[in-house]
Amino acid sequence: MPLLVPPAPAPALRSILAALSSPTAVQEARTPALRNAQGPLTAEHPLPVHVFEPTDVPGGLPRARLTGWRFHILAGGWPQGTVAAGETVATADGWVFSRFSEGPFLASTERALRQGDTLPATYQPHLLSVPSLYMLALWLHCDPRADASTAQPTPADVLVPLAPAPPGIAPHRLHRLAELMPLLSVRMAPPPLLGSPA
Repeated sequence: MPLLVPPAPAPALRSILAALSSPTAVQEARTPALRNAQGPLTAEHPLPVHVFEPTDVPGGLPRARLTGWRFHILAGGWPQGTVAAGETVATADGWVFSRFSEGPFLASTERALRQGDTLPATYQPHLLSVPSLYMLALWLHCDPRADASTAQPTPADVLVPLAPAPPGIAPHRLHRLAELMPLLSVRMAPPPLLGSPA
């Protein structure tokens, strides 16, 4: 079934469109594909970006904190398609443009979204960052109509680690969150203090 993408906040989209219409922002971006793109540039496929934060409750699920929105930047005319990602961040003044990027996570995100589209249930897609593991994953939330800004992980959610993934975690393998959490929890746990019992 198709994924149900949540609507991005209008200010987040406006900040990306303003950056796309700025020759300076595009030319100074460290994204050769974006600088060399032909035809009109559009921002599509918004995804909320969350950071996974460990919980203090033993065996509990981590919390997800919304930190931004990421848009795929498309160039007019096939075969160019997606040439970069445009990212926004939340500030005290609202959503602002952060940066343009490209690289392996862009193609990996598109592949993971196609994987999510083939699942029998409908999910709400999010990007999930696990900074302590240098990991990015597509988080498929089982409540497709949840408020994207306050959505929290549930055991039935699905994670698709993006490539490159940390050692020992296979990219593009679909995992129920409840199945993957024991491995992530061990890796996210702070190391024991020197001199304390292990």
